[in-house]
Amino acid sequence: MPLTDLQRIARQKDTPFLTRLWRALVPLKSVVSFMNTGAHPDDETSEMLASLGLDRGLDLSYACSTRGEGGQNVMGREAGALLGILRTAEMEQGAEALGLRLYWLSETPDDPIFDFGFSKSGVETLRNWGHERTLKRFVDILRAERPDIICPTFLDVPGQHGHHRAMTQAAEEAMALAADVGYKHSDLPPWQVAKMYLPAWSGAGQSYDDDLPPPPATIELSGRGRDPATGASFFQLGEQSRAFHKSQGMGRWVPHGSEHDWPLHLKICNVPDGAVSLEAGLASTLSDLDGGPALANAQSEMDAALAAFPDATAILKHASTALAELRLGAATLAPGQRHKVARKQGQLAKLIRIAAQVECHAWLGKDVLGPNDQATVHTQIDRGNAEKLDVSINLPEHWEGDLASIRTLGAPVSDPYPAQHLPDEPVAPCLKVGIVTHGVSSETLVPFDIAPSILPEKSATLSPASTVVNVAAQRNELQIGLSDLRPVGTNVSLDVPDRWSVVRTDQGFEIAAPEFVEAGLFKAKLFLDARPGQSVQPVTRDDLPSRALCLPSEVSVRVVNAGTTAARIGYIGGGNDRVDDWLRRLGLNVAGITASDLESETALARFDTIVIGIFAMKTRRDLFAALPLLHRWILGGGTLVTLYHRPWDNWLPDTTPPARLEIGQPSLRWRVTDQNAEVKVLEPDHPLLNTPNVIEKDDWAGWHKERGLYFAKSWDAAYVPLLEMADPGEAPHRGSLLAAEIGKGRHVHCSLILHHQMEKLVPGAFRLMVNLVTPRSLKT
Repeated sequence: MPLTDLQRIARQKDTPFLTRLWRALVPLKSVVSFMNTGAHPDDETSEMLASLGLDRGLDLSYACSTRGEGGQNVMGREAGALLGILRTAEMEQGAEALGLRLYWLSETPDDPIFDFGFSKSGVETLRNWGHERTLKRFVDILRAERPDIICPTFLDVPGQHGHHRAMTQAAEEAMALAADVGYKHSDLPPWQVAKMYLPAWSGAGQSYDDDLPPPPATIELSGRGRDPATGASFFQLGEQSRAFHKSQGMGRWVPHGSEHDWPLHLKICNVPDGAVSLEAGLASTLSDLDGGPALANAQSEMDAALAAFPDATAILKHASTALAELRLGAATLAPGQRHKVARKQGQLAKLIRIAAQVECHAWLGKDVLGPNDQATVHTQIDRGNAEKLDVSINLPEHWEGDLASIRTLGAPVSDPYPAQHLPDEPVAPCLKVGIVTHGVSSETLVPFDIAPSILPEKSATLSPASTVVNVAAQRNELQIGLSDLRPVGTNVSLDVPDRWSVVRTDQGFEIAAPEFVEAGLFKAKLFLDARPGQSVQPVTRDDLPSRALCLPSEVSVRVVNAGTTAARIGYIGGGNDRVDDWLRRLGLNVAGITASDLESETALARFDTIVIGIFAMKTRRDLFAALPLLHRWILGGGTLVTLYHRPWDNWLPDTTPPARLEIGQPSLRWRVTDQNAEVKVLEPDHPLLNTPNVIEKDDWAGWHKERGLYFAKSWDAAYVPLLEMADPGEAPHRGSLLAAEIGKGRHVHCSLILHHQMEKLVPGAFRLMVNLVTPRSLKT
């Protein structure tokens, strides 16, 4: 479908012609390539990269190990692979803003290289990822991109995130292997990275606490100056890129004058005299390559094009001549330099299209197609100042067609985890635009306005995809919704475990467990026309291109005896967890608390227990304003349960909780990342560990990702720590679960990640959660 008029206007406003023209000119300044490396989307040093790429013209790339699947989501409830898809799309937008060529070590949602949660050890991380697998992917990326310089974002020091440490260790190992002709696990030609730099600054902050000081600075990169096209500082341009990481709440305003320089430590140098500056010992411009006078002429023309800004007519002439000269000199280059000239040819072709003001737009009559489908093609072409213009459609394998219509012929389902994103090399289908200017031909690829997606021919969604049966609630029936059936009329059936019953309903299915069902994990699987069905889980946000995760269509059912309570439970969520939903599925009486409820003592009085979800103190302004009312409600006999919050989530130690409770930071020091860490019960007779469920050793088994985070650091004497736990080799923490009797009521603060464990159907999490919401006493 086409963009709306308002969307086109917004795109034009956000990318004015002179800005696009200058962005296309800047890369002509240098042939040096610089690769930044990190473990997660947002680990890139955006402000430094903006200065290197958008000021000095270096060819930038970023190698990232994971998609951030195990992180937090401050904008929604996507988690796991769905969050990984979201963050992939965000990272791609951030890369576009910097002209950053993006590579992922993780290639699929089930890749062993994934964000398995916080880690304190690089060795542990590489063991989980697979050390050899990690190095193979890294070597392939280095050999494909061929950077001159590689620079990790973080140091491999104790106190730093283990994923960061692993990527810094792997960067040095992969650098050596990429140059090793005897390395057997890559089919690409060897490549010698010239230099490796490390940050000469500490990575400590709210989350991390580097134990060792940074290495001494060898050089300092200027972070100062302003972009001539926009007037923004390069720090501000870097933050414009970071702001795309919305699921992580990134992006900050950097006032003019508060910029700083970037100290770097030269760890490895494979070129003579390379320590003086970043580019020392490297070919900096085309004139430094072994291409004879033609390359020197090309560089002179590129310099003239830069000097001609903003005269697009003069720029077009110089760029066209430069491209012709570049082609003459390319044939004489050594193999190790040809990629630099090929990259410059692509940059010049893009500059020519922009300077000639050639505008090409294309879209399909429908944006979602099946593996065997067809759609009309629509275009809007403005030839600008091109002497000749030839626009065609560039199609991938299993597609055929032309500028009138296309057809898919057994095309594979679209990949929501693309292994790379190269801003100037859009994925097909796209437009191929051939231009002749000043007698010189050039060709570029232009993406569709909205990239089409291929989804399975037959699919349907079962909801919920995972659920729980609490035998203590004596409700063994489950309503399973069926939606998004494609195509309509497909025969559907649900295969359930032995002795379970299933009935087809207008909304989907009703399934029931046997009367005396044993605890365990069961699956109900959907069949479409007698074949295993697939579900399509869309990942959509107004500011991102739509993507989808395709998985087997099935429902996972955890049967557990989690006890029950007659408490009237109120829930205040920040939109980042589904704790209220899980409590309802356990058979408990739960109602959402509205903004108006938080203004009325009478409204709150109808609840015995109130649960505040993660981050809600920050995201619910009405909640923060209602804290005095909540405190009086506790004194009158209410039980308040607060799930983990970060120190910066409007958690003021002396005023947010009913008695003083401080959350520790940096967070690395106040969490237990080992999901199997031994849990010691400090108060075995406390009601929260006995009513209605006696919490035992088995309840701590099978946890996923970690035990908890943002543990309390200090607290008022009214609070009683109930548990003790620690990561290997560290002192124990007692701030994971605290309870205080406040007046006639109770405050429970829980930093265990129970919301995540319930999503993973961990039995002990359900049992403990029911205990936490069981009030000190039922109010009458």
